[in-house]
Amino acid sequence: MVTLFGRKRMSHPRTGEAEAEDAALGGPPTPAGAAVPPGPNARWRAVIAGLGHAFQPVVNIHSGHTYGLEALLRGHEAQGFASAEALFDAAHAEGVLDAVDAALKEKAIAAYAAWPFSRDRKLFVNVDARVFADPAHDGLAHTRRLLGAHGLDDGAVILDVSERAPFADFLTAFLEEKQTRRSSLRYAIDDFGAGLGSLQTLYGAHPDFIKIDRTLLAGSSDDARKKIFFSHIVSIAHLLGILVVAEGVENEAEYFVCKEVGCDLIQGFVVCPPLEAVAGVEREYPSVRDLSRRDRRQSRSDERILLERMEALEPLPIATRMLEVFERFRAEKSRTFFPVVDATGEPRGIIREGDLKEYTYSQFGRDLMTNRAYGRSLEQFITPCPVAAINLAAERILEIFSGADNAEGLILVDGQSKYAGFLSATALLRVINDKNLTLARDQNPLSRLPGNTVIHEYLSECLADTSVEHVMVYYDFDNFKPFNDHYGFRQGDRAIQAFADVLRRHFGGGEDFIAHVGGDDFVSGRKAVADFERLRLEIARTIEVFREEVAAFYDESARERGVIVVADRYGVERAFPLLTVSAAVVRIRPGSRQRGDDHLSPLIAGLKKLAKSDPEHMAVGILP
Repeated sequence: MVTLFGRKRMSHPRTGEAEAEDAALGGPPTPAGAAVPPGPNARWRAVIAGLGHAFQPVVNIHSGHTYGLEALLRGHEAQGFASAEALFDAAHAEGVLDAVDAALKEKAIAAYAAWPFSRDRKLFVNVDARVFADPAHDGLAHTRRLLGAHGLDDGAVILDVSERAPFADFLTAFLEEKQTRRSSLRYAIDDFGAGLGSLQTLYGAHPDFIKIDRTLLAGSSDDARKKIFFSHIVSIAHLLGILVVAEGVENEAEYFVCKEVGCDLIQGFVVCPPLEAVAGVEREYPSVRDLSRRDRRQSRSDERILLERMEALEPLPIATRMLEVFERFRAEKSRTFFPVVDATGEPRGIIREGDLKEYTYSQFGRDLMTNRAYGRSLEQFITPCPVAAINLAAERILEIFSGADNAEGLILVDGQSKYAGFLSATALLRVINDKNLTLARDQNPLSRLPGNTVIHEYLSECLADTSVEHVMVYYDFDNFKPFNDHYGFRQGDRAIQAFADVLRRHFGGGEDFIAHVGGDDFVSGRKAVADFERLRLEIARTIEVFREEVAAFYDESARERGVIVVADRYGVERAFPLLTVSAAVVRIRPGSRQRGDDHLSPLIAGLKKLAKSDPEHMAVGILP
């Protein structure tokens, strides 16, 4: 099986050569108004006329930038079909599937072309692989003609082919199209994980995208085994240079799972429901960007370190003529490869100098390569290269790189999935080393939680954001000194580590921040708090769980009495209650006028005193 890697070419004016090619493909572009082919009978022409599409955005999981949109079939129920699959099954049984597929594709492309942002976004359009079993079918040629008629190039469309049915005939047609027409069409395996071949298909067919079926995502936030399986699927795809789209992401918990396992793009109700009019799709969705900002599992310093180590290696546009490619290698003799990007700046892979040697050193090789009639294009020499978002954790980027054989490094992309730079293998090792040094400096060695530097960064972000409410919680042990004096510092360290573990269990998710100030003082934070009462109950539960668990650190007689007798700082023996923790809770509301450390510190100090005398060991205050 030949490995495929998605490409995109520059649009160019139509020439006599191009018109001749159209004739060879079966004629000139289909007029935009011809929505229904003549093949179907009157019943099916009426069915096609009653069908349309809704459009759902597919967005970058980190930035909320709209990468593209998917055309979803609508109107099939009114035509008497329970589902889109039932409609296509009936069309296939009656021999009109080709005509139905072509007409619907034309409707989707025509609607997409009217969208103001269509020139720098993508359209995911569904195709039924069964039409390619017909030797007379020219589906890919028809798709290219449709795109040309609407002023779009081949790279504007991504063909969604479902894994629920065999698609070997589609792959044969797709490979022929790529090899003989130098097409930039790309395809995605839809419903991945719910069909026939799955991993075998992923390896052998090498699609440009996989769209994860919702069955792999649903319940994964509460099912560790399912999340691990989901994560491995994503990792394998990335090792093969395939982008991953998570479909049907319905809520924040599912979003955070998708982000944790490394999905590139998402679609679903957490972003936007399907829209009847393509004009309603936005260029970006700030709600997704805000969710990403709330995810504190990744150190914010990673991106800074990556930017410092990344090389701003200028890529080659995919439309570059081969003579210019040779000249680039000649001018930069130390380079053995260059990244290649499409017309929108999206990476397609790399071109290696070694792959051109057959032509470089043969007698007529360069002449053949640069001959427009017989030569090969840059697109035909592209080699896949691992790709990673620049805002991924450094460890995740290392994982992607380590699974790729003989890779020179990684291509890094920004929040809009555009080429940002190149990270060599040496630079990646330095990134990991830099991060380890940073962690060693900023991490508390006892609890392994972030320390004061990271706390101040997080607090500064909360104070600067006036759009939503944030909550900071400051925890302080009660009666820690008597406990430490009586049982020794080793037992005191164990109590500190125990509370750190309690915080991780209760506030270690993507929406929370936890840190260790030092000694027996800790901090947790949550951004964009919509339900404060729910959060208050979670804090109370954390206090109670620690009280229950730390009791095991005392001897049996102390647990029975509920106190220990220890000499106080004046040498007088006193009875001290068992260890507990108190929480000073600060609500930083959007309308707060005094948003600074000068006002925050006195508020915390007062709340700590109140919390220690409160039966629930909690005091809540609002920053003025």
